[in-house]
Amino acid sequence: MKAVAYRRSLPIADPQSLLDVELPAPVAQGRDLLVKVEAISVNPVDTKVRQRTDPAGADKVLGWDAAGTVVAVGADVTLFKPGDAVYYAGAIDRPGSNAELQLVDERIVGRKPGTLDFAQAAAMPLTTITAWELLFDRLGVARGSSARSGVVLVVGGAGGVGSMAIQLARRLTNQTVIGTASRDDSRAWVKDMGAHHVVDHRGDLVAAVKAVAPQGVDYVLSLTHTEQHFPALVELLKPQGKLGLIDDPTTLLDIRLMKSKSLSLHWELMYTRALYHTEDMQAQHRILDEAADLIDAGVLRCTLRENLGAINAANLRRAHAQLESASTIGKLVLSGFGG
Repeated sequence: MKAVAYRRSLPIADPQSLLDVELPAPVAQGRDLLVKVEAISVNPVDTKVRQRTDPAGADKVLGWDAAGTVVAVGADVTLFKPGDAVYYAGAIDRPGSNAELQLVDERIVGRKPGTLDFAQAAAMPLTTITAWELLFDRLGVARGSSARSGVVLVVGGAGGVGSMAIQLARRLTNQTVIGTASRDDSRAWVKDMGAHHVVDHRGDLVAAVKAVAPQGVDYVLSLTHTEQHFPALVELLKPQGKLGLIDDPTTLLDIRLMKSKSLSLHWELMYTRALYHTEDMQAQHRILDEAADLIDAGVLRCTLRENLGAINAANLRRAHAQLESASTIGKLVLSGFGG
């Protein structure tokens, strides 16, 4: 089967950083689905793994977002059958989606939204699961219009996770949603995703947020540069507020700043359930199925921003380079294998 892999950790400008390769086709066993990959999207995790994990000459396939068609199932599969259209984010400890065929555990797979094509669907899984788990599982924000109102601050609202977090908070909760963005195009995107207010995180973040939420915020979803914003976020949070993050701070956070307000810190990694085969691993199947229902009902919208063409090494190098520039809005996808 065709695949895109890397053999050494190299700068993305190096033509050897990602390579077109041929690999043996995998075989479905147990609870695995064998999926014919129709489209993928690219996430910051792809670039981080490529930069930090050197496979020492072996072919390592990246990719943690895909939409495709089930072509075979393991003996223990109960949720899907061959011919089903699916979407998923996969597992960090298994070969990725940058290949024509991929094995994925059925418990972390959802039905593809019927109103989206494969490219659109591939843009959704990782960011939807991450935002959903952070907002509802980690921070415990209550769903429904009758739930207690409050204020949610999403730092980095124009990225993939931010785009979904804003939609989920706006459409499924009773919270006032503030998103941050620093450019005219990213501010417009965050507003379009549903934020009640958009503020610039480059300047005085405390003053900018308090101009629209004078009493502060109840929840913070810090999606980027947490170490840079941490003191401001602590100041902005109301007593007993909750701070959630997904990034990897480059310096230690002084969590002692959180004590006087009894603030809590919550870290989200969407791979945890699959990595540890937790008892609630199948929650991701349910999240993706519910998200598909919400997309098909017009409650949530696709965050696809740009389709870079066929799934090959050259186009994936372009995608990685764009993500490494830290200026991406929404999601980048590739679809179909070709030249």
